[in-house]
Amino acid sequence: MEKILHQLSGVIRSAICGTEAQRGFIPHVLHDLTELETRPKCLTEIAYDWCSVIYENRRTLWDWEGLLLTCLEIGFRHLDIQDTRTAPTLTHTEHHPEMVDVVFGSQNSEAIADLLHTWTIGYSLQVPPETCTERLICLHSLVPFSPRLRRLVIRSVELIGYEGFEGVEVERLIELLDHLHVTTEDTNDDSEWLWLLLEALRTSEGIQRLSHWYWELLVELALFWSLPLTDDFTYNPQVITFLTEAQEWSKLEFWMGAVCVLWPLEADRIIEGDLILPLLRQRPGAFEKLKQQMEQWSRARRENIPESFQRIYKQAQEVAQRDTP
Repeated sequence: MEKILHQLSGVIRSAICGTEAQRGFIPHVLHDLTELETRPKCLTEIAYDWCSVIYENRRTLWDWEGLLLTCLEIGFRHLDIQDTRTAPTLTHTEHHPEMVDVVFGSQNSEAIADLLHTWTIGYSLQVPPETCTERLICLHSLVPFSPRLRRLVIRSVELIGYEGFEGVEVERLIELLDHLHVTTEDTNDDSEWLWLLLEALRTSEGIQRLSHWYWELLVELALFWSLPLTDDFTYNPQVITFLTEAQEWSKLEFWMGAVCVLWPLEADRIIEGDLILPLLRQRPGAFEKLKQQMEQWSRARRENIPESFQRIYKQAQEVAQRDTP
């Protein structure tokens, strides 16, 4: 099968570069290839190569955009997004980045997903971040997200990381995140999402606009995070101030969970300074929920609950008792 496909590839490459009469069979062959039930890995590599040849000869090809999208479909539509171990090896040419406008301009969600798969094949970013960010940031307003496209956009954001979006307004990144509604089931690199959310919460826009489920995702990621934070990720006191003033009690519960895991000394100071009193008055069971989270953390890490949290929990109980009529 592979030998036949390589022979066919040579014929198609010659026809693309040949005369109009020689090219007549190409659309029919490509269409038939989209219906193959079994596609060896080499077909993905071959189809991606055809994309480059088609783009290079676009001025002499009829419906070259359609041919290009069909080649992407042949190579990537059938691939398992989660399988990164047997990923094909793609050869990127100077023509591949140039075809981005064509694919996104088609407003075909599955064709765009095919292209994103080429960007993230083998779970590594194959193109410069700046190639991706401006395209991704407004994509949700251009095409509906199929489950496959959503997963590939999530993977792309994860691989780009927060730094890759630094040239983009925070509000636009958060709009994209809102549309994706990422959960722990969607994440492959938990640390990258933890960093991304913490970076977003360094900005006033992130604190104000980050949707409820991302605060929950933050504490879920923090509970299973086993390494100390670097000096770059310091505690942001503005978060509690804003959430308290805005009466965002649910978000404040999640934030306290993250603080207790990531910055236990800061959590000590929060309790001692009675900054958490408004939360206790609005949500008397907040610290019971936090206790459950810490027990979950203890089981996941196979470690005892830190003494600092035991002190925090005791102080919270005392505060709650003093505040109860």
